[in-house]
Amino acid sequence: MSGQQIIEAVLQRKIRFITTFFFVFLTIYIFLFIVDFLPEAPTEQETTEPAAELTEAEREQMSEETDVLQTVSESPLNIEVLDTEQPVTEVATQDMPVSMYIEKLDRTVDVLNPVSRTIADLDTALLEGAVRHPDSAAPNQDGNVFILGHSSYLPNVFNRNFQAFNGIQNLEWGDTITLTSNAVIYTYRVEKVYKARASDVTVPIADTGQMLTIATCNSFGSTDDRYIVEATLQATESA
Repeated sequence: MSGQQIIEAVLQRKIRFITTFFFVFLTIYIFLFIVDFLPEAPTEQETTEPAAELTEAEREQMSEETDVLQTVSESPLNIEVLDTEQPVTEVATQDMPVSMYIEKLDRTVDVLNPVSRTIADLDTALLEGAVRHPDSAAPNQDGNVFILGHSSYLPNVFNRNFQAFNGIQNLEWGDTITLTSNAVIYTYRVEKVYKARASDVTVPIADTGQMLTIATCNSFGSTDDRYIVEATLQATESA
């Protein structure tokens, strides 16, 4: 075999290798794309900064940490139900939210109100939208309306409910969140945004005034980090 033939044979082998490598790489990439295994990092904003015009009292209020209370929930996310004149456990007949609108994200999310507290049932409900925790208050009741929703930063998902709460970490003080029931529209003002481990988060449900707390949730049984948004009721109007 001449030198020229050897060079041509080597080049052919290189071309075949490069072609095969490119084909295998492209096939793997397409497969990962289809199964949503190409992650996209979220823009993290662990805490909100108050606007310049805030008073000193408002700054102090925004810096307060949540109280550490005893858990009474099956989930590692701590839920505390305190005694009130109108027990939170009786909210099944109250005015339940059916949707949530987050103005800054221009996103409307369905809200489910399951009765079961089992992790499996709550996780199943998360596939259909955000979920109001069954131990939390209704919007028309004194107490904390606690709603969890999925967040996923995979670029392609077949079920959009996996991205229901994408971006809530970017909310800031003063942003508005609207809960709508069959009869009333409830408008809340964001007070605080932060990140925490699920096992470290305590959500007081009663004796809190009329509040809304929303949180990202991989699973009700997960201890992964969550973004938490706390808001207070500002106005109501007929739906």
